[in-house]
Amino acid sequence: MKPFDILELFETNNLFTKQIFLDRNDYLTTQGNLDTNIYFIKEGSVKIFVINENEEQIIRFGYQNNMIASLDSFLSNQPTDFYIQAIKKTEVKVICKEDLKQFFDSNTDYLKLWIAVLEDMVLQQMEREKDLLISSPKERYERVLKRSPQLFQEIPNKHIANYLRMKPETLSRLKKS
Repeated sequence: MKPFDILELFETNNLFTKQIFLDRNDYLTTQGNLDTNIYFIKEGSVKIFVINENEEQIIRFGYQNNMIASLDSFLSNQPTDFYIQAIKKTEVKVICKEDLKQFFDSNTDYLKLWIAVLEDMVLQQMEREKDLLISSPKERYERVLKRSPQLFQEIPNKHIANYLRMKPETLSRLKKS
């Protein structure tokens, strides 16, 4: 099922409890907060990152029609290690964990859908880990370009460079070649 279909399913079943409007650089959540919501990005883009040795390290992006979460907090019911921050004006729809759980408990097909969503998230994370193990900036760039070409239309280069663990100048050179 495509993200848009999931959005329709969630809207049809009135699962969105609220909408949040973020200005550029506003935080959706920060490290240390318990955040068990699922967010659907209606418009805009966000970056998900950690702070390591006083430096931001982007681990994921979300943009229009993406579902995002502080997955560590969502799954463990513990405070998150992540920050989610708007890159530009962003509108997200919110589903709380308890409503989502009740929804999935009501129908095994819905639960199967949720398992597929979680499996996809795990596979995406595995791809991300592979990217980080590749030493060549060119290979990392090409893998991400092939996997997520929309990323390069939605996200500024300085954030993509951070995500790819390279300098913005290196990314610029790779894009030109």
